[in-house]
Amino acid sequence: MTGPYAARYARPDPVRSRDHTAGGWQHAPMATRLLAADLPIAAAPMAGGATTVDLLAATTEAGAFAFLAGGYQAPDALVEQIRLARGHARPFGVNLFVPAPPGAPTVDPAALAAYARRIAPDAAALGATLDPVPVADDDGWAAKVDLLRREPVPVVSFTFGAPPAADVAALRAAGSVVLVTVTTPGEAAAAEDLGADGLVVQGPRAGGHSGTWDPARAVGDDATADVLAAVAARTRLPLVAAGGVDGGPAVAALLHAGAQAVAVGTLLLRTDESGASATHRDALVDPRFGGTVVTRAFTGRPARALRNGFVDRYDAAAPVGYPQVHHLTRGLRREAAASGDADRLHLWAGTGHRRAPTGPAGEVVRALAAGL
Repeated sequence: MTGPYAARYARPDPVRSRDHTAGGWQHAPMATRLLAADLPIAAAPMAGGATTVDLLAATTEAGAFAFLAGGYQAPDALVEQIRLARGHARPFGVNLFVPAPPGAPTVDPAALAAYARRIAPDAAALGATLDPVPVADDDGWAAKVDLLRREPVPVVSFTFGAPPAADVAALRAAGSVVLVTVTTPGEAAAAEDLGADGLVVQGPRAGGHSGTWDPARAVGDDATADVLAAVAARTRLPLVAAGGVDGGPAVAALLHAGAQAVAVGTLLLRTDESGASATHRDALVDPRFGGTVVTRAFTGRPARALRNGFVDRYDAAAPVGYPQVHHLTRGLRREAAASGDADRLHLWAGTGHRRAPTGPAGEVVRALAAGL
């Protein structure tokens, strides 16, 4: 690793890091921490525009670690974000979506067409068109991995599945620490076998897409601490906890439970530097939305969102099929965002959404760390 932050960054020793964090994050020397930051807090990657370079700058300036969201971005756009982020001279990471492996089940075209017919009235109300022909892509996987090999960043994280072992090895050889998002002990064991340096343990209460490797699996409502404990029993890799964080006490509890750092996303959505739409920001604290639910209605992959009319009307009918359902509803969701239609918009939110504050993101980070 070269560049302005190279002297602050070193690959962690996984076993040693876990031993150091058993009694609290502050006992882990910088060189043994999984994320090179002053605080054990990470700004989670939020794809689709919510994560911005300004948000990365504000959270890292406050002492947190931050991830750029590589999902949905064209490789050229991701290059530009990485280069802008490097101007802040603080360690950061990039998150990528893992595409479905060859031979994985795909959505039944007839089921997708039936779903398109079902949601057509909502599309028509927004002036959006639906193409029921299945569209599948790998989100520019090869180009993005190649980019991160040529222009390495301190940390690369993956979600939605197991990245190919060869890509993990190539990124590690380029100098990046590699993290894999897991939601079960079995996934954790498999990620360790792939050569991951650490794991992001995502509990079911996290907002947005679940990182489950099996999009057909029912995602429950377990506390993140319980998932963390189950994963820790299967691996000695250092762990980052994510999901359902609603304030400083939740951060402290997860660190006490064995996490080396805690990732927050929903708590940053209403900050000044967030790229979330005004409709999304307002809905997080709108009493009309009584809670969150895990749904496949918007993308065909389980994701936690505020329960709105679209979820109520279509969740039960939504087929398992990512990215096909994502591409089917993308135009509809874009028009909903443009028109401020919270009833038809994908309002990603974790269970702590009511506690999401406004103001500078740096203040949110400092408040979360105040009691540590």
